[in-house]
Amino acid sequence: MASFPSPGLRSLLPSLLTSLPAPLVARRDERGVAFPSPLVMLSVLAVAMASITFVATRDEPPTERRVDTATIASAEQTPTPTPEVAPTRKPKPEPQVKRGEVYVEVFNNSGIKGLAATTAAKATQVGWAVVGEDNWYGVVPTTTVYFPPRLEAAGEQLALDLGIKRTSPAVGVMKRDRLTIILTTDAPR
Repeated sequence: MASFPSPGLRSLLPSLLTSLPAPLVARRDERGVAFPSPLVMLSVLAVAMASITFVATRDEPPTERRVDTATIASAEQTPTPTPEVAPTRKPKPEPQVKRGEVYVEVFNNSGIKGLAATTAAKATQVGWAVVGEDNWYGVVPTTTVYFPPRLEAAGEQLALDLGIKRTSPAVGVMKRDRLTIILTTDAPR
């Protein structure tokens, strides 16, 4: 049986390999492993740390806290005695909110099907003029009534009527002529 390549071809093989261009002939490198530059090592380390931080914090809810300001008495001030009889003040009457004259939009950000529709129906039953309901795409920490500056009292009244605990000034693309309710999973039902 003949072996391949034949002895005659075996003698030609080294001369053929030396005559080929350099990219076609693979030369063996005996120097060992080359370590990456410090910049590459720092980049790999930064990506690893960012990945660990992302995995460690992705399940945490956004932290939001209420900050109340307190008055601090100056060291130079001395307390003055208060008289025993304080003058009586008449409470300032709050402006009456006419519910039917204020537009309200209700948005669902909870993933609970029909939540905006049921909340809109409750607001309509109380007398608010609900003009729309839809889904909200974005991040809202808790169910909130958003109000433009001139409708702040109406926003607080709407929140009381529906049992919503948070009110906030309108932001972003919210319309400035109406109240906006954005419902999350903690919305009263």
